[in-house]
Amino acid sequence: MPVNLQAPIPDELKPVPGVRLGTAMAGVRKANRRDVLVVSLAEGSQVAGVFTTNRFCAAPVQLCRQHLAVNGSGKSGVRALLVNTGNANAGTGEDGLRRARSTCVALAGLLNLQPGQVLPFSTGVIMETLPNERIEAALGAALADLDAGHWATAAEAIMTTDTLPKAASVQVTIGGKTVTVTGISKGAGMIRPNMATMLGFVATDAVLAPGLLDTLVREAADQSFNRISIDGDTSTNDSFILIATQQAGHAPIERLDSAEGAVLRDAVIAVSTRLAQAIVRDGEGATKFITVQIDGGVTEAECRLAAYAIAHSPLVKTAFFASDPNLGRILAAVGYAGITDLDQTLIDLHLDDVHVVRQGGRHPDYREEDGQRVMKQSEITVRVHLNRGAASTTVWTCDLSIDYVKINADYRS
Repeated sequence: MPVNLQAPIPDELKPVPGVRLGTAMAGVRKANRRDVLVVSLAEGSQVAGVFTTNRFCAAPVQLCRQHLAVNGSGKSGVRALLVNTGNANAGTGEDGLRRARSTCVALAGLLNLQPGQVLPFSTGVIMETLPNERIEAALGAALADLDAGHWATAAEAIMTTDTLPKAASVQVTIGGKTVTVTGISKGAGMIRPNMATMLGFVATDAVLAPGLLDTLVREAADQSFNRISIDGDTSTNDSFILIATQQAGHAPIERLDSAEGAVLRDAVIAVSTRLAQAIVRDGEGATKFITVQIDGGVTEAECRLAAYAIAHSPLVKTAFFASDPNLGRILAAVGYAGITDLDQTLIDLHLDDVHVVRQGGRHPDYREEDGQRVMKQSEITVRVHLNRGAASTTVWTCDLSIDYVKINADYRS
């Protein structure tokens, strides 16, 4: 079961003016499930995205980058997103690119658009041929289903091994106008930051000057999806898309460091963080949600090294699954993180409120039963203080369970 995660309540997901969503059943991998999503965007919408750093990136990622280069943020050209689940269309060579292009051509024809105005996304099994004919045959049904209020069903339609759909929504006031930020994401395995190993789509009706969306999508990713890890594997398909439909009616935001820009930035990051944390809470077989906080670094970069070393460590993660306070594993991870001049005699370690390590050694008051009390919790914070500077960072991860092995061993069955 997911760690303290509930399915979104549809009525709490606020429609974003200028965005309509429709789903359909194409039988991409399994019958009788919604596995195709079309998102239609109003004319004048701006779109920006960041994608996986995996060099073996999927065909849809390659096409998205191409289409955004021509029709992306500030160019007001992207008018539709097309998402399929069940098949990643990765490791499929030129044939995969051809099939992804074919889906863009088909949807563009139905919407009277150019193929470059469609962004394709796929998620699922790698190295299998995309059944683009089945996807294209389902587009009519997806278009007939288009509705501004279909965020909850859209979240369901992009799931793979997820046990629950993931969605979030907030509203803020900018220039006297109500501005909505709503988003969905999917992901439960093959999750490692750099860029976000998942699919995430966030939309707002805020009005932004050209070019700001590219900056905002990167800031939002760095503060949310790039701070999560489930298993340390960076996927081939991961994409995070930010949409601004420009329909809220307030004066355009010219700078993100203005008062209005800060309100929007905080709202987008808040929604993105909720979506990112939902992915960790729904980690395949996860039983613990773990916050890793590193303080006292010389730079944030070295704090990230230590945080990710802990978050990625199978030995640390299996100890959390067993509720075993074998906390030397955390120190070992910090030690091999790559901070070359690290002084171990300065390090402090807390497990929630329990002071485990002081100045690089076991705290004299630490008792293993106190550590085990915390390890049994479903939500845990690991705090490491390097005591060598003022920088800090936070990442979120989960434990590694027996069910994780079972889920991934049986994934293609």
